[in-house]
Amino acid sequence: RMDSNGPIGIFDSGIGGLTVAKAIKEHCPNESIIYFGDTAHFPYGDKAPYSIRHYSHTIAEYLVDRGCKAVVIACNTASALSFKILDKKWSKRGIPVFDVVQPVADHVSKSDYKKVGVIATKATVKSRIYPKSIQEHGFKNKVTSLATPLLAPMIEEGFFNNNISNTIIDAYLSKSNMANINAIILGCTHYPIIQKEVAAYYKKKGKEVDIFNSAELVAQSVKAALEKSNLDLKQPSSFDDHFYVSDLTESFQKSTSIFFGAEIKLEKMDIWRV
Repeated sequence: RMDSNGPIGIFDSGIGGLTVAKAIKEHCPNESIIYFGDTAHFPYGDKAPYSIRHYSHTIAEYLVDRGCKAVVIACNTASALSFKILDKKWSKRGIPVFDVVQPVADHVSKSDYKKVGVIATKATVKSRIYPKSIQEHGFKNKVTSLATPLLAPMIEEGFFNNNISNTIIDAYLSKSNMANINAIILGCTHYPIIQKEVAAYYKKKGKEVDIFNSAELVAQSVKAALEKSNLDLKQPSSFDDHFYVSDLTESFQKSTSIFFGAEIKLEKMDIWRV
């Protein structure tokens, strides 16, 4: 039986998953978290599937070894390629595993949108995880995906709410397969940072488009699942939050407050040395 006092483990290819960590802290204020950003291998979007599975497996193992009572894959690419394997392995041992795709797929499939757009990394789009998951949840209408590889590095470098980011977002969202969508899924954990800019693009065009970011929906599902299995904490955790990265640079440290909304201290942790 899992110790409900253990922290929630959250991992991502970089620091974009801090948007998910922030939402989880807001929805589950008593819980402590251990965050691991695999910045040494960022971005996952252009890596081979077997590499991504290997990284995800190693990080999950590390988080469970640190006493985490749940594991959240705060990366769409890793969710697409590793969720089923990690879920099968860890839920057998009473450790729930969450991905960032299912909560969104579940939510969107309950709607009556005629056409839903997804923007994400190349690997996430190639995996077709969003259209497949949304349809598996019973959605009958059209889901269209667009790879937007410039957005994550652009956000990591601090380019948003400016002319550069507006130009790139406009160029992507005006592509023909994204025409006439009623809803858009921000299929990368970096993208909540540009949610306002995406909204501004559609407002400027006079279009009504609902925007979904996974961070909020994932946090809600983590909270509900912990409560259901009595793993939620009724009092504040005795553990401190920790934020680890596999490669520490000044720009990563600078960007943390963008994603987490507060100053946090990143610690370098090399889990790849056997």
